[in-house]
Amino acid sequence: MQNISEIEELIKLISKLPGLGPKSAKRIVLKLINNRDELVKPMASILAKVYKNVVRCNSCGALKSISNGCTNCENTKNKYDKICVVEDIADQWSIENSNIFQGYFHILGGTISSAGHKKEDLLINSLVERINKDKIEEVILATSSTVEGQTTAYYIQEKLRNTKVKITKLAQGLPVGGEIESLDDGTLFSAFKNRTSLNSESN
Repeated sequence: MQNISEIEELIKLISKLPGLGPKSAKRIVLKLINNRDELVKPMASILAKVYKNVVRCNSCGALKSISNGCTNCENTKNKYDKICVVEDIADQWSIENSNIFQGYFHILGGTISSAGHKKEDLLINSLVERINKDKIEEVILATSSTVEGQTTAYYIQEKLRNTKVKITKLAQGLPVGGEIESLDDGTLFSAFKNRTSLNSESN
């Protein structure tokens, strides 16, 4: 390939995306270059807008525009009584796309001990605040079946020990070490339908 620094830099950036390596990145870059007016120009524009305007909500962890309120935790049209706690935004999107759960989401932003995250780095304190403010009746712990995910779920369970909220976790049909975003709709449906209560374990 001809040594063009801009193309090489773009290939390196795209190859960092999940599921893509250098070969896939090269094919994507070639497609972009050959369709620069239809793809590159509008993509550059929207990426600039995303970089400037899209941030994480400090309360629930969902993505929002800095010019608008958070549609997840500031939903006034539907007043839900359940919060589903997930590790990251990809988990939220997977559950939303399955249409299994109707309620609020709370995105922690990782797990305890993952990628250097500490307890204070996660949005656990704001979870407690939301439970009290929004009169939540049930918290569904939808963390992954990894050691880090289960450790995080147990820590949250302990933090909520003195609240009156019902605490449940997804059924054990989840594969060991499995991540929420990789599960099919059938597995997610079964996990939600057969979720188990944790309150009795806390007492």
